[in-house]
Amino acid sequence: MSRRIIDLSVVLTDRVASDPPGLGPRLTYVGHDVGAQDFEKIFGMPVDKQLEQKGAAIEKAEITTHNGTHMDAPWQYHPTMNGGERAMTIDEVPLEWCMGPGVKLDFRDVPDGHVVTPGEVEAELARIGHDLAPGDIVLVNTRAGSRYGEDDYVASGCGMGREATLWLTDRGMRVCGTDAWSWDPPLASQMERIRETGNWSLFWEGHKAGAETIYCHMEKLANLETLPSTGFEVICFPVKVEKGSAGWCRPVAIVNER
Repeated sequence: MSRRIIDLSVVLTDRVASDPPGLGPRLTYVGHDVGAQDFEKIFGMPVDKQLEQKGAAIEKAEITTHNGTHMDAPWQYHPTMNGGERAMTIDEVPLEWCMGPGVKLDFRDVPDGHVVTPGEVEAELARIGHDLAPGDIVLVNTRAGSRYGEDDYVASGCGMGREATLWLTDRGMRVCGTDAWSWDPPLASQMERIRETGNWSLFWEGHKAGAETIYCHMEKLANLETLPSTGFEVICFPVKVEKGSAGWCRPVAIVNER
């Protein structure tokens, strides 16, 4: 039996449209020549004594914890979780939650802006023949995955509503993820529904479900279309940002093949 590792993360870059205007990362690349000068200034190592007069290359990043592929902690959704407990920050997320059997829900054909319901989750699980179990890591494959890097990425894909999120957590799910910009449907579509209904509770309802339950979700996943529906493991440890609402992560899927 062989093992195939699939990278589920996007590249952290400021060269594609991956966030709403003003919220994207900014990267500055510092080359080896400047690195050599820095070594001389900081450590007293003359530039002409360094190998080929080259020092260290580094990158300076101006980013939020929600740029690139990342995991949101309950603290991002609301100050409290699970009906009143202080919400968990990303440095408090149990590592046991971040490693487990993967389950892919394929909603690529669902229209942009659609709010996925518990019934649709049940139907998809029935289609793939899987009974959700505690510890399963649920990955939601939407149309947004095919639009990453394009101007319409942020507005693409369906999202998980409050009821679907609670349905999943009621069955023991603690970590999940999506290839879209948000676990919820695109924000513009949420506002459209609110204007139509006058129901302000529809805003960010999938995230806000975290006030009633406890879960973490990943956003901006990649390559979900290459995964089978089941039969793979997910490893997705987040960076420990002190008191953070999120942490960057490099999730991978491990697929065992005969």
